[in-house]
Amino acid sequence: MPHVTSRAAVLDVIRAAGTISRVRLIEATGFTGATISTVVRRLIDDGLVTEVGRSESTGGKPRTLLALNERARYAVGVHLDHSGITYALTDLGGSVVARMSRAGAGTENPPVVVARMTDEVDKLIQGVGISRDLVLGLGLVSPGPLTPASGMRLTPPTMRHWEDFPLDRALAEATGLPVVLENDATAAALGEHWSGVVRGTPSFAAVYMGSGIGAGIMIDGVVYRGRSGNAGEIGHMCLDVDGPDCWCGARGCTEALAGPAAVVTQARADARVSRAAGLAQGPGGRRPSVASDFAAVARAARLGDHGARELLENSARWLALATRALANVMDMDTLVLTGPGLAVAGSVYLPVVQEELARTFFARAAHPVVVRLSDSAATAPAIGAATMVLRAELVPLRQGGPLLSSARSDPELKAAAGAESALGGRTR
Repeated sequence: MPHVTSRAAVLDVIRAAGTISRVRLIEATGFTGATISTVVRRLIDDGLVTEVGRSESTGGKPRTLLALNERARYAVGVHLDHSGITYALTDLGGSVVARMSRAGAGTENPPVVVARMTDEVDKLIQGVGISRDLVLGLGLVSPGPLTPASGMRLTPPTMRHWEDFPLDRALAEATGLPVVLENDATAAALGEHWSGVVRGTPSFAAVYMGSGIGAGIMIDGVVYRGRSGNAGEIGHMCLDVDGPDCWCGARGCTEALAGPAAVVTQARADARVSRAAGLAQGPGGRRPSVASDFAAVARAARLGDHGARELLENSARWLALATRALANVMDMDTLVLTGPGLAVAGSVYLPVVQEELARTFFARAAHPVVVRLSDSAATAPAIGAATMVLRAELVPLRQGGPLLSSARSDPELKAAAGAESALGGRTR
């Protein structure tokens, strides 16, 4: 992510506040009056911020209020998966303007899929009728793990042919947009933070089920990525040392025991459940995707098939164990169940995970763990992908020290701050 200047800090405060005066901006950021004046003027000139009236008077002169011009810029988010590709176009405030879902990567060669994605991104932008010049960039997420420099290097079996393909560079060249990579679970956490049920909760974990299982972690509003950007891999936490082999090379992983592929395999092995869920082979003997088969099992469970429900509840118990370990290690008080798998089966998983944490979470005497089902589980990764681009424009680098450290790297702002200091102003 590029270096973020003081304008990002100010934009982030304005976004979070909704409307705010310049005086309150000084209090919230610690910047001087001259610095705020300079930043705000430039943001208004760029069309990113507008003046929206005045605050009610409390005895003095009413203060002019500022607000984010949410339709000034946009970002595209793309969630690439074997079974489906989801697109989201968001405005500067993170609100979804348009979304669509298309066929997944399947077994097609990566360059063919990139060409199709490029066409679909064009249609998404054109369908809204906005100028492409207003699109800041494209966030791309896929099943991890990812490496910061080269994308997907260790992939699930269904996407093994994507290993070593320079996905970000290829898509950037094809679309003409800057591309930022992330894994799907971390992106889902970002999506929930900006537009989901956890707004106002700065620290939480998003437990994700898509093609596999993972978790995205946010601490005080900042994503925790780990050394390589792959923190939160609860799908590859060992729950049974004698359990089934996992594609990652280990045994007894959460994903091998509880993932959608495990549920579908068990459903197909049970003739009665297979019939109840309609797990027939497709044309030419080809089977539908794991995602569609898992959705069929979930549908059968909702319609009252006990065998299908038992398979899902068994998966949920394994997932609950991994979730408890995550909550214990991170001392979390809020967890969100999200992702395409939990979009179709979350009603079965939620009570099982809730019960496990209420009964066995280590710090339960100090505080409970609230478990919520996402309102946008199916599209959270794509929304989070777009959010990554917005954060590059809006959110200051918290890890880099005080907000003023970015001001000191901006020549114009540094000069403004220095001028005010010479006149008796101060910074903190």
